[in-house]
Amino acid sequence: MLSVKDIGLTFGHKKLFENVNIVFTPGYRYGIIGANGTGKSTFLKIISGEQSADKGSIFLDPKAKLGWLRQDHFRYDQETVLNTVFQGDQVLWKVMKEREDLYAKGDLTDKEANRLGELEGEFMELDGYSAEAKASEFLVGLGIPDTLHQELMKEIPIQYKFRVLLAQILFQKPDVMLLDEPTNNLDIRTISWLENYLNDYEGTILIVSHDRHFINSVCTHIADIDFGEIRIYTGDYDYYQMASSIARDQKLTEQAKKEKRAAELKSFIARFGANKSKARQATSRQKQLDAMEMESIRPSSRVYPRIYFKPQRDLGKDVVRFEDVTASYDGGKTTVLQKFNLFFSGGEKVGIIGPSGVGKTTFMRLLSGELAPQTGAVHWGVTTHRAYCPQDTKSYIPKNMTLFQWLHDGHPDLDMGSIRGVLGRMLFAGEDGDKKTEVLSGGEGVRLTLSKMMLDEPNVLLLDEPTSHLDLESIESLNESLKQFPGTAFFVSHDRTFISSVANRILEIFPDGSIQDFQGNYEDYLQWSEKKK
Repeated sequence: MLSVKDIGLTFGHKKLFENVNIVFTPGYRYGIIGANGTGKSTFLKIISGEQSADKGSIFLDPKAKLGWLRQDHFRYDQETVLNTVFQGDQVLWKVMKEREDLYAKGDLTDKEANRLGELEGEFMELDGYSAEAKASEFLVGLGIPDTLHQELMKEIPIQYKFRVLLAQILFQKPDVMLLDEPTNNLDIRTISWLENYLNDYEGTILIVSHDRHFINSVCTHIADIDFGEIRIYTGDYDYYQMASSIARDQKLTEQAKKEKRAAELKSFIARFGANKSKARQATSRQKQLDAMEMESIRPSSRVYPRIYFKPQRDLGKDVVRFEDVTASYDGGKTTVLQKFNLFFSGGEKVGIIGPSGVGKTTFMRLLSGELAPQTGAVHWGVTTHRAYCPQDTKSYIPKNMTLFQWLHDGHPDLDMGSIRGVLGRMLFAGEDGDKKTEVLSGGEGVRLTLSKMMLDEPNVLLLDEPTSHLDLESIESLNESLKQFPGTAFFVSHDRTFISSVANRILEIFPDGSIQDFQGNYEDYLQWSEKKK
């Protein structure tokens, strides 16, 4: 149904793809992975036709429908939410519009009346009468309430726009679905709904995602992009990690054996090449040496930042206490957290979850001191020293500065080598430390903020969706660093693997402003929640 043949693409001096050949099997779900900059999103664009390759060809069965999740949130601003979803099926949408226009006209000519009769037949064949119910089902599943379905796209909250585009693709029910970071801006429960839907989907799916749990739950195969090649592994992400590691170890072992054998052959030739009685044997060994292929095994293009938070001082038992706290945003217009009382102690790793817009970021801003409570008070322990990574690092990091300058301004007592060393550990090597802060990507902004946090040497970490912009390698490094961190950490994340492996306490915030406080890990919380229903 879908295949790529001899695909090649070069950007400037960087070769993204070289002679890529893949046949995607119908019904399989492929997770596209690779380090930042290897071309994951570009590969999907090539398949969709949005990006041209320098060479090669894409074959898609002419009868197959292709669904491509675009990131253009503002394309449908003048359409209602439901009409935006309907446009996923262009055949149905054209019938709907023409039919609607004729009904709105009132008095019809005989020709128009006949045409309306034809449209009614087509509308029925396309199952148009159930279209609104199906579209609404997708929207509700993706966390968009019924009250917004008739609203214009320009009027709905920004975090819902991407979900509507995702609903549009699901409504289309294409034979081949291309999904680029489909879990962005989705909360954990909505991601779970999407996992269940995609697992029952019968078409072929290509997915770019940095959510390990999502990839493991959905994907039947992994397509690994490394050094311009794409290698397919059967199984989920965890199996890929094991299989790729074994394959590399086998290559290194085979290469070591070849190198040892080559050294033995060279030694024999050097010793007996001039000896007439050994000449035939030396010639034979030279032929063996000439025929031996010494493969150059390149290191992976993946690089892992070295994240390590070392507190300057030990943390006492009393960390922070919320006393009758109510919080709001929009200048007090929207209350999201209702009068609550909580206490946190040393060593706790607190995962904060809940649907979009319920107040998770507001809670983090209360902790950071960016936001004052509307009522009540937040009391911090005397031994605490906080460091904060906000959700939007672009507004947090000043512009018109170099990366080095920003870190040095926060720590003027540190020498250049210490700051450059931290930048290097966070993958800002060499001249990268001298580039301007305003050109940073989302992932680079998070890595720079984490660099500052490491220099701050805090014993309390505040992390608001740190995994949203990071690649898999950086997420795994941050994941491990938090597990080893001896202090207290508060974090918002929609990465279930991240939460499950780090949190020992869960706070779920609900739309009515209430909070469920659970002492235990995320998996235990899910089981407890199910029993409670």
